Amino acid sequence: MTVSHLKASSSAPRYIAIEGPIGVGKTALAQRLADSLSADLVLEELDENPFLERFYRDGRSAALPAQMFFLFSRARQIEKMRQPDLFSSVRISDYLFTRDRLFAELNLDADELNLYDQIAENLSVDAPVPDLVIYLQASVDSIMQRLSRRDANYDRYVERGYVEQLTDAYSRFFHNYDDGPLLIVNASQIDPVKNDADYQQLFQQIERTTGGRHFFNPVSAAIG
Repeated sequence: MTVSHLKASSSAPRYIAIEGPIGVGKTALAQRLADSLSADLVLEELDENPFLERFYRDGRSAALPAQMFFLFSRARQIEKMRQPDLFSSVRISDYLFTRDRLFAELNLDADELNLYDQIAENLSVDAPVPDLVIYLQASVDSIMQRLSRRDANYDRYVERGYVEQLTDAYSRFFHNYDDGPLLIVNASQIDPVKNDADYQQLFQQIERTTGGRHFFNPVSAAIG
């Protein structure tokens, strides 16, 4: 089966969320999966956040506005996702709404976090639970290498120490995640976006993942 012939089976998940630290490749994978499944694509509005570059450059001074922008943006997107869609029955997202607080806890001080919690509670976002969450894990070294190859304005300001804190926070979050099926993928040595063989073996694993917690440690299928 070639990559161009990958299709969603009748039992395939209808809502897939892809997660992982900055630079791990979740957005690019979401875009490729959406293309394979002819799915709606729901992406974080990174480029629209006017505070994001300042946050990575200056740190805490822009943490609260950056966090609040994402909270309101994601809440709007979730509201739209809950509306019936006559044209597509599959959705792929490059974030999981319930992990929003992970960043709030990491980046905000106590007073800011309290304000965030009050606003989030008043928003009363009823986020749908994904049929499958794909958590992309990667080493800090791998993530830093990938960030150095990207061209987003804020990537050059991301510090290694922050990536270390973020990967630890993600590990803790998904250690306790039990809302639905979870596929944990060791993505350090594979490139499912640019390498068709890597993508195909990951896609086949996604098709096989129907419930519970699963670990996928693929061997790179790099062709050299």
